[in-house]
Amino acid sequence: MSDMNAFRDAVTAWAAGGPGGPARELAGRLSVRTVVLLEGLSDAAAVGALAARHGRDMATEGVCVLPMGGAMNVGRFSALLGPRGLGLRLTGLCDERERGYYARGWERAGAGSDGVFVCAADLEDKLIRALGVDRVTELVREQGDFRALSTFLRQPAQRSRAPEQQLRRFLGTKKGRKIHYGRVLVEALGQERPPTPLDGLLSAL
Repeated sequence: MSDMNAFRDAVTAWAAGGPGGPARELAGRLSVRTVVLLEGLSDAAAVGALAARHGRDMATEGVCVLPMGGAMNVGRFSALLGPRGLGLRLTGLCDERERGYYARGWERAGAGSDGVFVCAADLEDKLIRALGVDRVTELVREQGDFRALSTFLRQPAQRSRAPEQQLRRFLGTKKGRKIHYGRVLVEALGQERPPTPLDGLLSAL
């Protein structure tokens, strides 16, 4: 386990009611300066893949990418880590429907109103639209999931949805699929510009 992973685990345990000492000690030893608060593992996979595309090592730069297990946890994490806690800089990426959780969390932490990058629907939707339906379908085929996609698309509930919505729904139908494709879709961007919220987040770090 890397030291930054140890810090992430210590913070998660602290947020769950454990002691804060281990997180404080690791934050100082690792010179952690910024924490990226994300809803879940698929967002973390996408951020990590984009950082790797740009040759950046977040841990070496003192940046901890931290999936919180749900946007409703942002208040607790930001209070522990922000200006009124460990004194770290806070940033994050969220869906439009989660903006309120982040705004209240930032206010509680004394972090002002900057540093939150918002996706109109969610990150998967942004990536699908950036790549296009045909390219994402091709990637699903390359990943060995085309048969599952074909079965999914035959469901009556999917017939009235736009292709982008169908693909977005499909990515959430199996545990671990969104995490896997968070990385796959970012790595497939090629010359396409990353979605603006994701690009803005990385540029701000």
